[in-house]
This record gives sequence, C-alpha cells and structure tokens, in this order.
Amino acid sequence: MTTNGTPITIVGNLTDDPELRFTPSGAAVAKFSVAVNRRTFDRQTNEWREAGTDYHRVTVWRSLAENAAGTLTKGMRVLVVGDLRQRTWTDEKTNEKRSAWEVEGSAVGPDLTFATATVTKVAKSQGSAPGDDAWASASRTRPAVPAGAPAGAAANGQAQDGGYTEEPPF
Repeated sequence: MTTNGTPITIVGNLTDDPELRFTPSGAAVAKFSVAVNRRTFDRQTNEWREAGTDYHRVTVWRSLAENAAGTLTKGMRVLVVGDLRQRTWTDEKTNEKRSAWEVEGSAVGPDLTFATATVTKVAKSQGSAPGDDAWASASRTRPAVPAGAPAGAAANGQAQDGGYTEEPPF
C-alpha cells in the first residue's frame, strides 16, 4: 500500500449511512463520518471515564465505496484503515483559508467485538484513481459510456479488455 498521508486506524460508530456518488468518469466514491468515543482511566477512582468524542470524515473509492455503501448503516461499529490528510481551501464568503483533517480509507469493515457478519465475496473490479476533490462534481448515478467513445471504452476509465483508458478519473 502506498501512503500519501499519515497512516491511521480508527474504530468507532457510523454517524449516518455512507453516501455513494459517482465521478463523471464513473468512479464510485463514498463519504461517511465515524464517531470515536475517547476514554481515560482515572487512577484515583480506578474507573474509565468518557473524555469526549472525535468525529472523522472518511472517503473511500471504487469497489470499496460501493461495498461500504451497500453494507454499512448508521450506528454500526466499524474499523477504518487509511491515510490521515489535511485538506485546505479558501472560504468563498469570507475569503479566509480553511482546513480540515480527513481520512482516505483503504480498508473498512465491521467491528466484530459486539456483532457478527456474513461475508460475501464480490467480483473483482478496478476503477479510476482518486482525484483531489471529485466529490464536488460527483453524481449519484453511474454515467453511461459517452457517444463516440473509442471502441472498448467503459464509463469508469477501464477498458472492456481490462486495460485502462487515458480518461482522467473525473
């Protein structure tokens, strides 16, 4: 696994169902938030105490996005492995620089500490590489192959013969 951020693993509960969208080129992308409850041990009382909740915004791509959106629901306890990255932008209203920490997930699954799961293997598929901010132009439906596209081209940037087209990911 190639990392472009700080590797991170989080365990927490989904705050809502994953939201699945598709980039204009057909790459699936899902976003969801994970609430992680922090606890500290109080040596004086010999008890664990709640120390607040951290919320992590997670983005996953391609088949992981589709599988997460089709499997996970609000409230589920999940494990997320990925890269912690800082996103920066300029606020359009105030023209101030803003930033946020986000996780680009490379693996997501249910936490089996308090639940069971039935695993169903899906057919392997590959999509386009993630972009910087494809979410802004993403739609909720997979686009059709454009008219006049070269023979063998597919909407997700992958040629029907398994190779890749030169189409950008979004």
